[in-house]
Amino acid sequence: MRADRVFAYGATVGLLGDLLLGDPRRGHPVAAFGRAATAVERVLWRDHRGWGALHTAVCAGGAVTLGAVASRSVRSSAAASVALTGVATWAVVGGTSLGREARAIGRALEAGDVEGARARLPHLCGRDPQALDADGIARAVVESVAENTSDAVVGALVWGAVAGVPGLLGFRAVNTLDAMVGHKSPVHRRYGWASARLDDLAGWPGARLTAVLAAVAGPDRRGAVRAWRADAAQHPSPNAGPVEASFAGALGVRLGGTLSYGGRVEHRPVLNDGGRSVAVADIERAVRLSRRVGVLALAVCAAGRVLVGRKRGRTT
Repeated sequence: MRADRVFAYGATVGLLGDLLLGDPRRGHPVAAFGRAATAVERVLWRDHRGWGALHTAVCAGGAVTLGAVASRSVRSSAAASVALTGVATWAVVGGTSLGREARAIGRALEAGDVEGARARLPHLCGRDPQALDADGIARAVVESVAENTSDAVVGALVWGAVAGVPGLLGFRAVNTLDAMVGHKSPVHRRYGWASARLDDLAGWPGARLTAVLAAVAGPDRRGAVRAWRADAAQHPSPNAGPVEASFAGALGVRLGGTLSYGGRVEHRPVLNDGGRSVAVADIERAVRLSRRVGVLALAVCAAGRVLVGRKRGRTT
């Protein structure tokens, strides 16, 4: 079986596994990678960009190498190759868990349990929950659903289409490293620089595809495109900007503004300034849009991989 079909079948199996099962309850491969990355950091940490770059190379390179070795070991069997791709996809995507956490916070807010919603918010994002009221929590959830649709689903599928299992594992490794050391804390300001920049680079194509698909699948296509064009560049993140702006326009809500993150206050630009304030009901709308975007991303990435494979076959 050709590699393009292996990815198409395997990624479909993996995404279905995520939809039906969610993340593994115990022994999650991403958690195992995180522990390994922490162990490497203990050995390598210096307040220096070069040592941080070495940390990124060792951890991300190790994940890519593991994927390449595993793929090579099963390449003689089409069934095993599809199974490996399916398991890798299931391990690295997190759309179902994303929706589950967002909905749990939404239910708490609907019940008037703001403290319960605050307690659950750290499962979804790094905002300081005590600084948020009910409306602020709802906005944080919608923004996190938008950004993580790219980080936890679409970006992985894009790199899986490009490079198979090594691409899937490599993207998740880079994204995890950014979450661990890429933030601008005093400890990681220099050490995490390479991880943050590599995450920006790896996330670029997935973020743009997510923004396009949010416009296609959302209830207000023109609003999504308008907000993306007008506001995305003002966001401090080159990848979160297009995604959050497109989601904001598609849902007709305002995102951005003042937030407290990692012990510091940030004043971010408003995305889709003409929209209304986020309501609790918009959490469910954002989750549904996220799921539609994930399904469309699978179709686009699988079809793209197959088309490229056919073109290469004709030229050889």
